[in-house]
Amino acid sequence: MEIFIETERLIIRPLSMADEQGMFEMDSDPEVHKFLGKKPYTSIEQSRENIAYVLSQYRDYSIGRWAVLEKGTNDFVGWTGYKFMEGPVNAHTNYYDFGYRLMRKFWGKGYATESGRASLQYGIEKLGYKDIYGMTDINNGASRHILEKLGFRFIENFAYDARPDWRATGELTTWYKWMP
Repeated sequence: MEIFIETERLIIRPLSMADEQGMFEMDSDPEVHKFLGKKPYTSIEQSRENIAYVLSQYRDYSIGRWAVLEKGTNDFVGWTGYKFMEGPVNAHTNYYDFGYRLMRKFWGKGYATESGRASLQYGIEKLGYKDIYGMTDINNGASRHILEKLGFRFIENFAYDARPDWRATGELTTWYKWMP
């Protein structure tokens, strides 16, 4: 197993098709998708397609979301890291979107902050990223709080319409930029 990052409690490594069951468990949970357009996955094939997309990001841009595993159990916790956005999203193109998503059973344990801090640091120190953005649903206070703890600063709210199939709730999205 190729490990990019190791924290006190977590292992962060590239996603692989072996993560399909964990991804499906996470993304089929309606609570996980509450702020993601309210369209939880209904088949494991959707997880396979998502992982295939991440693998294409690795190949095309040498970056992508990374699997987060609990160190003691090796359980799939979720993902963290970067996604190259060709755009446009909120009038931005060709930028790094920073994000994280965890299985609900791991919420409230500080794992999003711990994995987020480690993967953000990796991107800045090892990959040389400078312009890093994050976004979350305006109503997702927990995610906004994590972004702010990690050093992201609020820029503006906007209507996310770049992918209406993903984000069709009509709600606003909060736009953040990492500020060193």
